[in-house]
Amino acid sequence: MAKPAKSDRQKVIDDIRKKQKSAEKRRGFMIVGVCVVVALLIVGAAAYRPIKNSWDLRKFQDLDLATIGAPATACDEITTKPAEGSNDHVPTNTPVAYDDAPPAFGAHWNEYGVAPAPFSEKFYVADDRPPLESLVHNLEHGYTIVWYDETIADDNEALTELKAVSRKFPGTDNYRYKFIAAPWTSADEKDGAKFPEDKHIAYTHWSVGGEGESDASKQVGVWQYCTEFSGEALEDFMVEYPYLDSPEPNVE
Repeated sequence: MAKPAKSDRQKVIDDIRKKQKSAEKRRGFMIVGVCVVVALLIVGAAAYRPIKNSWDLRKFQDLDLATIGAPATACDEITTKPAEGSNDHVPTNTPVAYDDAPPAFGAHWNEYGVAPAPFSEKFYVADDRPPLESLVHNLEHGYTIVWYDETIADDNEALTELKAVSRKFPGTDNYRYKFIAAPWTSADEKDGAKFPEDKHIAYTHWSVGGEGESDASKQVGVWQYCTEFSGEALEDFMVEYPYLDSPEPNVE
């Protein structure tokens, strides 16, 4: 009789072990499943923003510049002040203190591929924006620069809008497309120059007083500040101050 009792106990033990192994397998499958779901969520979250941004950009493709953003009433009147600094080159990496936020003229760097910033690049964020001393050289060459502050940088829809606008000035084969959208950051305010209160966008241009003018005494820096981006105002601004109205319009 002892032998069957021992066999019964062994069977119970074997059953318990089988159940434990089955439970461990289920736990393992559950852990793997959870890990797969978490990984998919992480990948999906990482892919969502670029996909959404790409989709959002497409809706601007067929829109005229003047129809994008706020009406021109979102912008103040254009202001100017006498400009100086044409051909005033300082060594690369030499800081230049600019009195205005953002600058529209002044001394600047002059190094191929660095200053002015490449014609092919139309849109910058804080991490890749060229130094101010480079962008001022772009202004000397006739660029219009749309500056946006950190309020706009933190607004994904507003930033997508500006990126879409920058794509309306493509390539390097047409000087009419001398356009850059660039951030104005708190680090740029080290000299105390700030955007006017409640203004988050600024258009700048370095004018010589009209196309074909060469009298240095007629040079002015040009600004227009806006509470938000206005394609209507930008179009008017660029018509009034084209790239030919600049100290050095015929170079990139």
